[in-house]
Amino acid sequence: MGAGRVELVVWSDYLCPWCHLGTRRVRRIEEEFGDAVRIEWRAFLLRPAPEPGRTLERFRDYTRSWLRPAGEPDAPEFRTWASDEGPPSHSIPAHVVAKAASGLGRDAFRAMHDRLLRAYFVESRDITNRDTLRALWRDVGLDESAFGVSDPVMTQAVIAEHRDALAHGVNGVPAIMVVGNDAPVVGAMPFESYRRWIARALGALTVR
Repeated sequence: MGAGRVELVVWSDYLCPWCHLGTRRVRRIEEEFGDAVRIEWRAFLLRPAPEPGRTLERFRDYTRSWLRPAGEPDAPEFRTWASDEGPPSHSIPAHVVAKAASGLGRDAFRAMHDRLLRAYFVESRDITNRDTLRALWRDVGLDESAFGVSDPVMTQAVIAEHRDALAHGVNGVPAIMVVGNDAPVVGAMPFESYRRWIARALGALTVR
Protein backbone atom coordinates (compact mmCIF):
# COMPACT_ATOMS: atom_id res chain seq x y z
CA MET A 1 0.00 0.00 0.00
CA GLY A 2 1.43 3.36 -0.97
CA ALA A 3 2.00 6.01 1.70
CA GLY A 4 -1.15 8.00 2.33
CA ARG A 5 -3.25 5.95 -0.09
CA VAL A 6 -5.85 3.26 0.51
CA GLU A 7 -5.96 0.49 -2.08
CA LEU A 8 -9.29 -1.26 -2.53
CA VAL A 9 -10.15 -4.51 -4.25
CA VAL A 10 -13.72 -4.60 -5.57
CA TRP A 11 -15.22 -7.91 -6.69
CA SER A 12 -18.17 -7.47 -9.00
CA ASP A 13 -20.28 -9.20 -11.67
CA TYR A 14 -21.78 -7.54 -14.73
CA LEU A 15 -25.01 -9.52 -14.34
CA CYS A 16 -25.55 -8.29 -10.76
CA PRO A 17 -27.93 -5.33 -10.27
CA TRP A 18 -26.40 -4.54 -6.89
CA CYS A 19 -23.02 -4.23 -8.61
CA HIS A 20 -24.50 -1.58 -10.91
CA LEU A 21 -25.47 0.31 -7.77
CA GLY A 22 -22.11 -0.51 -6.16
CA THR A 23 -20.26 0.95 -9.14
CA ARG A 24 -22.11 4.24 -8.68
CA ARG A 25 -20.97 4.33 -5.03
CA VAL A 26 -17.38 3.43 -5.90
CA ARG A 27 -17.35 6.27 -8.44
CA ARG A 28 -18.47 8.64 -5.67
CA ILE A 29 -15.60 7.35 -3.52
CA GLU A 30 -13.16 8.09 -6.32
CA GLU A 31 -14.59 11.58 -6.78
CA GLU A 32 -14.39 12.42 -3.08
CA PHE A 33 -11.03 10.90 -2.17
CA GLY A 34 -9.20 11.34 -5.47
CA ASP A 35 -5.64 10.01 -5.54
CA ALA A 36 -5.90 8.93 -1.90
CA VAL A 37 -7.84 5.85 -3.08
CA ARG A 38 -6.92 3.35 -5.77
CA ILE A 39 -9.48 0.80 -7.01
CA GLU A 40 -8.72 -2.62 -8.44
CA TRP A 41 -11.76 -4.32 -9.98
CA ARG A 42 -11.85 -8.12 -9.99
CA ALA A 43 -14.25 -10.68 -11.39
CA PHE A 44 -16.80 -12.66 -9.42
CA LEU A 45 -18.91 -15.18 -11.32
CA LEU A 46 -22.53 -15.37 -10.19
CA ARG A 47 -23.18 -17.61 -13.21
CA PRO A 48 -19.93 -19.49 -13.86
CA ALA A 49 -21.50 -21.59 -16.62
CA PRO A 50 -24.58 -21.45 -18.87
CA GLU A 51 -27.80 -22.50 -17.16
CA PRO A 52 -30.01 -24.74 -19.33
CA GLY A 53 -33.75 -24.16 -19.59
CA ARG A 54 -33.69 -20.45 -18.84
CA THR A 55 -36.34 -18.77 -20.99
CA LEU A 56 -36.63 -15.14 -22.00
CA GLU A 57 -40.02 -14.93 -20.32
CA ARG A 58 -38.63 -16.11 -16.98
CA PHE A 59 -35.70 -13.74 -17.36
CA ARG A 60 -38.00 -10.78 -18.01
CA ASP A 61 -39.88 -11.64 -14.82
CA TYR A 62 -36.60 -11.80 -12.93
CA THR A 63 -35.57 -8.30 -14.05
CA ARG A 64 -38.46 -6.85 -12.07
CA SER A 65 -36.27 -7.52 -9.03
CA TRP A 66 -33.98 -4.77 -10.32
CA LEU A 67 -36.56 -2.28 -9.08
CA ARG A 68 -35.30 -2.87 -5.56
CA PRO A 69 -31.76 -1.50 -6.08
CA ALA A 70 -33.28 1.06 -8.46
CA GLY A 71 -35.23 2.40 -5.47
CA GLU A 72 -32.07 3.41 -3.58
CA PRO A 73 -31.74 7.21 -3.34
CA ASP A 74 -28.37 7.27 -5.12
CA ALA A 75 -29.13 4.53 -7.67
CA PRO A 76 -28.05 4.72 -11.30
CA GLU A 77 -30.61 4.17 -14.03
CA PHE A 78 -32.32 0.77 -14.30
CA ARG A 79 -34.97 -0.49 -16.71
CA THR A 80 -36.67 -3.86 -16.63
CA TRP A 81 -35.95 -5.98 -19.71
CA ALA A 82 -37.65 -4.54 -22.79
CA SER A 83 -35.97 -6.29 -25.74
CA ASP A 84 -36.07 -9.73 -27.35
CA GLU A 85 -32.35 -10.29 -26.72
CA GLY A 86 -31.21 -12.91 -24.25
CA PRO A 87 -31.52 -14.29 -21.75
CA PRO A 88 -27.81 -13.87 -20.96
CA SER A 89 -25.94 -17.16 -20.76
CA HIS A 90 -23.30 -16.76 -18.03
CA SER A 91 -20.94 -14.29 -16.37
CA ILE A 92 -17.66 -15.05 -18.11
CA PRO A 93 -18.01 -13.33 -21.54
CA ALA A 94 -18.50 -9.81 -20.18
CA HIS A 95 -15.65 -10.25 -17.71
CA VAL A 96 -13.29 -11.45 -20.43
CA VAL A 97 -14.07 -8.39 -22.55
CA ALA A 98 -13.52 -6.12 -19.54
CA LYS A 99 -10.21 -7.90 -18.90
CA ALA A 100 -9.19 -7.30 -22.52
CA ALA A 101 -10.02 -3.61 -22.08
CA SER A 102 -7.90 -3.46 -18.92
CA GLY A 103 -4.92 -4.47 -21.03
CA LEU A 104 -5.35 -1.15 -22.86
CA GLY A 105 -5.18 0.88 -19.65
CA ARG A 106 -7.27 2.02 -16.71
CA ASP A 107 -9.32 4.50 -18.75
CA ALA A 108 -10.18 1.83 -21.32
CA PHE A 109 -11.27 -0.54 -18.57
CA ARG A 110 -13.38 2.12 -16.88
CA ALA A 111 -15.12 2.98 -20.14
CA MET A 112 -15.82 -0.67 -20.94
CA HIS A 113 -16.95 -1.45 -17.39
CA ASP A 114 -19.49 1.37 -17.40
CA ARG A 115 -20.62 0.58 -20.95
CA LEU A 116 -21.33 -3.06 -20.09
CA LEU A 117 -23.46 -2.11 -17.09
CA ARG A 118 -25.47 0.48 -19.00
CA ALA A 119 -26.03 -1.88 -21.94
CA TYR A 120 -27.41 -4.56 -19.66
CA PHE A 121 -29.36 -2.68 -17.01
CA VAL A 122 -30.64 0.23 -19.11
CA GLU A 123 -30.61 -0.81 -22.78
CA SER A 124 -31.74 -4.46 -22.40
CA ARG A 125 -28.81 -5.82 -24.39
CA ASP A 126 -27.44 -9.32 -23.95
CA ILE A 127 -23.86 -8.74 -22.80
CA THR A 128 -23.05 -12.42 -23.20
CA ASN A 129 -23.59 -12.26 -26.97
CA ARG A 130 -20.36 -11.94 -28.98
CA ASP A 131 -21.81 -9.51 -31.55
CA THR A 132 -23.27 -7.30 -28.81
CA LEU A 133 -19.96 -7.27 -26.96
CA ARG A 134 -18.07 -6.34 -30.11
CA ALA A 135 -20.53 -3.50 -30.75
CA LEU A 136 -20.03 -2.18 -27.21
CA TRP A 137 -16.25 -2.41 -27.67
CA ARG A 138 -16.59 -0.22 -30.75
CA ASP A 139 -18.91 2.17 -28.89
CA VAL A 140 -16.12 3.09 -26.47
CA GLY A 141 -13.57 3.40 -29.28
CA LEU A 142 -11.17 0.64 -28.29
CA ASP A 143 -8.61 -0.96 -30.59
CA GLU A 144 -10.47 -3.57 -32.61
CA SER A 145 -7.46 -5.89 -32.69
CA ALA A 146 -7.47 -6.15 -28.88
CA PHE A 147 -11.05 -7.45 -28.66
CA GLY A 148 -10.93 -10.95 -27.18
CA VAL A 149 -14.14 -12.47 -25.87
CA SER A 150 -12.81 -16.02 -26.28
CA ASP A 151 -9.20 -15.45 -25.26
CA PRO A 152 -8.25 -18.52 -23.16
CA VAL A 153 -5.57 -16.68 -21.17
CA MET A 154 -8.00 -13.93 -20.14
CA THR A 155 -10.70 -16.49 -19.42
CA GLN A 156 -8.37 -18.27 -17.02
CA ALA A 157 -7.44 -14.93 -15.42
CA VAL A 158 -11.13 -14.21 -14.81
CA ILE A 159 -11.66 -17.67 -13.29
CA ALA A 160 -8.58 -17.17 -11.09
CA GLU A 161 -10.00 -13.90 -9.76
CA HIS A 162 -13.26 -15.65 -8.91
CA ARG A 163 -11.41 -18.42 -7.07
CA ASP A 164 -9.39 -15.82 -5.17
CA ALA A 165 -12.63 -14.17 -4.10
CA LEU A 166 -13.91 -17.48 -2.76
CA ALA A 167 -10.61 -17.98 -0.91
CA HIS A 168 -11.17 -14.60 0.78
CA GLY A 169 -14.63 -15.69 1.90
CA VAL A 170 -16.56 -13.66 -0.67
CA ASN A 171 -19.97 -15.28 -1.20
CA GLY A 172 -21.77 -12.42 -2.91
CA VAL A 173 -21.16 -9.13 -4.69
CA PRO A 174 -20.34 -6.35 -4.66
CA ALA A 175 -17.56 -7.03 -2.17
CA ILE A 176 -14.87 -4.56 -1.19
CA MET A 177 -11.61 -5.20 0.67
CA VAL A 178 -8.90 -2.82 1.83
CA VAL A 179 -5.54 -4.21 0.73
CA GLY A 180 -3.71 -5.25 3.88
CA ASN A 181 -6.95 -6.19 5.61
CA ASP A 182 -8.16 -9.55 4.31
CA ALA A 183 -11.75 -9.10 5.48
CA PRO A 184 -14.00 -8.14 2.55
CA VAL A 185 -17.20 -6.22 3.15
CA VAL A 186 -19.88 -8.06 1.18
CA GLY A 187 -23.01 -6.37 -0.15
CA ALA A 188 -23.93 -2.95 -1.48
CA MET A 189 -23.42 -0.94 1.69
CA PRO A 190 -24.74 2.64 1.91
CA PHE A 191 -22.29 5.18 0.54
CA GLU A 192 -21.80 6.80 3.95
CA SER A 193 -20.69 3.45 5.39
CA TYR A 194 -18.01 3.13 2.70
CA ARG A 195 -17.04 6.75 3.21
CA ARG A 196 -16.49 6.36 6.97
CA TRP A 197 -14.62 3.08 6.48
CA ILE A 198 -12.18 4.61 3.98
CA ALA A 199 -11.74 7.78 6.03
CA ARG A 200 -10.77 5.63 9.04
CA ALA A 201 -8.29 3.67 6.91
CA LEU A 202 -6.72 6.90 5.64
CA GLY A 203 -6.59 8.22 9.19
CA ALA A 204 -4.74 5.10 10.31
CA LEU A 205 -2.16 5.64 7.55
CA THR A 206 -1.69 9.26 8.68
CA VAL A 207 -1.11 8.17 12.27
CA ARG A 208 1.60 5.75 11.14
